[in-house]
Amino acid sequence: MLTVHERIVPGPVLRAGSSSSYRSLVTAEGERHSVRTELTGPTGPEIRARGEALLAIGHMTDLHVTDVESPARFEFLHRFVGDSRFRELLTMQRPQEALNSHAIAAMVRAINAIEAAPVSGSPIELLVMTGDAIDNAQANEFATYTALFEGGMVNPASGGIETESVQSPGWPDGIFWKPDGGGFGPDHFRLAYGFPLVPGLLDRAMRPFESQGLRMPWIGCHGNHEELCQGVGIVTPELARAMVAGRKPIGVPEGLDAATALETFVTRPQHFMSGATVAVTADPNRKPLDIGAFVEAHFRPGARPDGHGFTPTNRRDRTSYYLHDTSAVRLIVLDTSCRAGGADGCVERDQLAWLEEKLMEVHAVYTDSAGNTVHTSNANRLVVIASHHPLFTLRNERLVGAAPADELLRLLHRFANVILCLNGHVHL
Repeated sequence: MLTVHERIVPGPVLRAGSSSSYRSLVTAEGERHSVRTELTGPTGPEIRARGEALLAIGHMTDLHVTDVESPARFEFLHRFVGDSRFRELLTMQRPQEALNSHAIAAMVRAINAIEAAPVSGSPIELLVMTGDAIDNAQANEFATYTALFEGGMVNPASGGIETESVQSPGWPDGIFWKPDGGGFGPDHFRLAYGFPLVPGLLDRAMRPFESQGLRMPWIGCHGNHEELCQGVGIVTPELARAMVAGRKPIGVPEGLDAATALETFVTRPQHFMSGATVAVTADPNRKPLDIGAFVEAHFRPGARPDGHGFTPTNRRDRTSYYLHDTSAVRLIVLDTSCRAGGADGCVERDQLAWLEEKLMEVHAVYTDSAGNTVHTSNANRLVVIASHHPLFTLRNERLVGAAPADELLRLLHRFANVILCLNGHVHL
């Protein structure tokens, strides 16, 4: 079932809260495709009459596979919701995140059930994943993600036998939704937003289950949540040790300066572990996933395509930008995560130079940086750019020497065969 046939929309109110209401979900009629005639000229039927489609792709992004029991998550910062100084640090916890792996498995089944693209009728040739597959730059999160995409047993839990998350009934904080209830009275989500009690939900969510796995080739992409703690903080050696250890922070560090909290988290996230803590079960599988390990994890037996797009050059150079050529289209995957920290992205100049070279290869005519028309002997091919960050979020100035977003945009405008940019990040 596609959204052109049917949509899911908010339904009747099930429970009222003091701030908003908790609603059911119901189905509604589908939404039609809009033909951008200001871009194409002809109407939809005339376009389809020209010939067969060149490429049909699926697109997924920002799945945020989450280890909800990780000691290196700082959910207590939700006390500062509404304080603009903490905007880039939030959200660090979502009430539904324990169900995330199950939702992704359902998305995989839905993608597999699509027999043909809704407009062209072509089979889907490739799925493009544009980053933030995981939430906290942890190896065990990535193992869960690959099990979901490649098929097999998925284990959302980590640590010990008992679930040790902020949503557990005995967790000493009432600002999180506790589906089983808790010993401290109704939580904030039940009171303010009408969330229900669902006894046993957390236990069921953490049980291992089987994923069907994608039945089509897929290619990956590096996002800020693969690079950084909670997508913001540099994974320092101190934080890396805390990820696999047995103490979890539950309180704001003494004397925290709200005005500098963001930059403190960016450069020294381990400082946020200096407040009150509780004991949790240590787990070595929570080790951080650096860029080399991220790329290497895609080179698995049976991967389609090999390395899920990543190349031997990426393995050698510890980079994660590459190209993937189909029979008709060149896909160029960029790495826009900022190694210097922060949620927004940037593009380093060596990657920009590489991009220009790869665009030249598929243009018979292009415009150089001085505005001159250049003719080549290269055959024309259409180009799709994929990255985690959209252009308007490439504004992270923390990495010295990175190219500004308008420089990337000017480069793309010099090459007329670039027809589409795929990205994620903003969760729209």
